[in-house]
Amino acid sequence: MTIHAEQNDNYNLDWLVSVDDHILEPANLWIDRVPKKDRDRAPRLIKDDNGTDVWTYDGKRFPSSGLSAVAGKEKEEFSPEPLNYDEMRPGCYDPLARVEDMNRAGILASLSFPTVTRFCGQLFMEGSDREFGLTCIKAYNDWHIEEWAGAAPGRFIPLMLIPLWDPQLAAKEMERCADRGVTSFAFSENPEPLGLPTIHDADRYWDPVFAAANDLQMVVSMHVGSSSTVPQISKDAPFMANLSWGATRTSGAMLTWLFSSVFQRFPDLKIALSEGEIGWVPYFLERAEQVLDKQRYWVQRGAKWGAHSGTDTDLDSLDVREVFRKHIFGCFIEDHHGIASIDEIGENNIMCETDYPHSDSTWPNCISAVRKQIDHLSPEVQYKILRGNAERLYRFTPAEPPAQINA
Repeated sequence: MTIHAEQNDNYNLDWLVSVDDHILEPANLWIDRVPKKDRDRAPRLIKDDNGTDVWTYDGKRFPSSGLSAVAGKEKEEFSPEPLNYDEMRPGCYDPLARVEDMNRAGILASLSFPTVTRFCGQLFMEGSDREFGLTCIKAYNDWHIEEWAGAAPGRFIPLMLIPLWDPQLAAKEMERCADRGVTSFAFSENPEPLGLPTIHDADRYWDPVFAAANDLQMVVSMHVGSSSTVPQISKDAPFMANLSWGATRTSGAMLTWLFSSVFQRFPDLKIALSEGEIGWVPYFLERAEQVLDKQRYWVQRGAKWGAHSGTDTDLDSLDVREVFRKHIFGCFIEDHHGIASIDEIGENNIMCETDYPHSDSTWPNCISAVRKQIDHLSPEVQYKILRGNAERLYRFTPAEPPAQINA
């Protein structure tokens, strides 16, 4: 089937920019880039006793979940069992093969999170040698810029990792990568479970990172699960119940940033909440306004209630919806409820994603899946959701769309 690009009032609505996809790192990523003497301790892919591909680093082994590489499979075939690379679709780990899969699905450009490092580089923070961890982070960033994004200019939005354990070093790495065209870095939705200070830390632990992001116009990209925690309704709640409840992490991230002083101190800072959907946004914005209206006075007086930790936020000037519209961006895969609430969320704060090659992905029907949800909106608004908002937020100019899509 050949699908020709559609022009609608000068808006090409046959292509999208996905702000949340994933890379299964190729086996040679680190061993090709770290010093020769360090290759045996760099992250590398080996076979275990059962012939299964596993990553090894710092004395630990990490098999890949089959749910992280389902592209090309029917949902009846999905399984969390480990999957070898030769069983994966090449687009999982090869950028040129990924571009072919993107063309098939109407994906003009993609921002992709890492896998073996976990979503914000937790692997290296937890390692025993953080100096070498920084070497590995720089190797990943250089590979991502040169070999992933560089393989197809204009098709990939580069996303860098930072050394979470040292904000000063993180700021330096952000400056280095910004000079190479990077406009976003991966951060945790909640650093506390990682053993790190929160964004409310009285000693302003994260200020060097936020100041650099503010000055460099780097987007703070926070993927659901980047706290290395999984929401659990109860100790024996079914997996599917917990997974359905997963947006609680993303809504928590939004609220903690809304009620922090970070945006007041860094007025140009912007955050993107990846793979959290958007249908919950109107409720929590409304609830935040109610709480601000009713509770702010005793909070401002410094009254104590249980473990209430107070706030350094200027509550008198806090406008919840204004802060959201200026600083916070959400994305969706399939969220009809969220699109129905677009007037409350804001047409400029919504982006789309495909989650390739994970089990939530709509691939290879990505463009049609989004269009079905938004086709009642004006062409201008559709264009914003499909690509315009992402291009503006990440300051990214994509390549010209291919003349046709061969599916």
